Amino acid sequence: MLLLRRRISTYIFLFIPGFALASWVTRTPAIRDGLSATTAEMGLLLFGVSIGSMSGILSSTSLVRRFGTRAVILAGLSLLIFGVALIGLGAGASSAPLVFTGLMCFGAGIGSAEVAINIEGAEVEQLSGAPVLVELHGFFSAGTLAGALLGIALTTVDFPVTAHLLAVAGASIPALAWAIRGIEPGFGKGLDAASESPDPNVETRETRPLWKDVRLLMIAVILLSVALAEGSATDWLPLLTVDGFDLDESSGSLVYAGFAAMMTLGRFGGRRLLEKYGRVVILRGGAVLSTVGVATVIFVDDPVAAGLAATLWGLGISLGFPLSIAAASESGPDSVARVGFVAVAGYVAFLVGPPLLGFLGEHFGLRMAMLVVLGVLTLTMVLAPAAGARSATSD
Repeated sequence: MLLLRRRISTYIFLFIPGFALASWVTRTPAIRDGLSATTAEMGLLLFGVSIGSMSGILSSTSLVRRFGTRAVILAGLSLLIFGVALIGLGAGASSAPLVFTGLMCFGAGIGSAEVAINIEGAEVEQLSGAPVLVELHGFFSAGTLAGALLGIALTTVDFPVTAHLLAVAGASIPALAWAIRGIEPGFGKGLDAASESPDPNVETRETRPLWKDVRLLMIAVILLSVALAEGSATDWLPLLTVDGFDLDESSGSLVYAGFAAMMTLGRFGGRRLLEKYGRVVILRGGAVLSTVGVATVIFVDDPVAAGLAATLWGLGISLGFPLSIAAASESGPDSVARVGFVAVAGYVAFLVGPPLLGFLGEHFGLRMAMLVVLGVLTLTMVLAPAAGARSATSD
């Protein structure tokens, strides 16, 4: 029963940021118009999320070791909720600095909390023997879908952005308060390679820096690739469809909702496929499917085709992040450090992606900027074998 409560709590921990993320993403066209910002300026505003994410991700592993996952999750998600409220207030005041600050708080909160949540998820997965990480990220996608649908509904009736985001922040507080009680206070505190690996030979091998572990580096590159593909849709898909296909704001948010729906379906429905085919086939096949979707968005001048392609984009990339995290966790001793190491690569994508795509979008259009996404997806196709099951003799 305690394990079930802990598992449900981890699901709620990722539902909250997914719901919050989609809530403000669906309102980005309205926020952009309220701030009178260009595409490049929106890229710089989204850079606030990246700065916050990197600061959170770089400190998260040491914070988990010192305070445990529960304290880090509570602090991180509280900061995220505060950031959502600031974004709403900044949008209402037409204040770009306030929106930027809110996005930075949001990024710092999710960056620090998500590593701790993934560490929790990896532990629960090992204890239960179930693919918890896939389901965990499924709840993140379910949160984005719920947030997107709410955002579409409120955009359609011209509901004020400020009131919308403040309500989202307010609703997240009791959910977090309930879920945090399901987590062991001390887990992750002081956890290190020695405590996880009684085998002295394994421990000796793992004293080398993680960046010298070639397989872990390849997993990190896979995560960077899939994170950029996922994050570019989250950051830009509503604006891309509004500006690139002349859709209204509600229709642009609907395309994003389709992307989020297929992400959710892929993560909840991928368990049997994963058990049958394994990580390598799923990662490689998903990258191919996403490539088809992204290429259609770029090259086909049809909004209906773009909407359908966005669903392929989401379905193909849906399992990339959780499978990469699971592969890193199992790649050797000291799963805390390994998850933190590869997660940095994911947030490098979030750091570089928004301003890069915003800059390219300003000069070549957002659709052409997505050629970068096509390029990185090829990395997942090539490096997918690194995410396979670790053999007993692997280094």
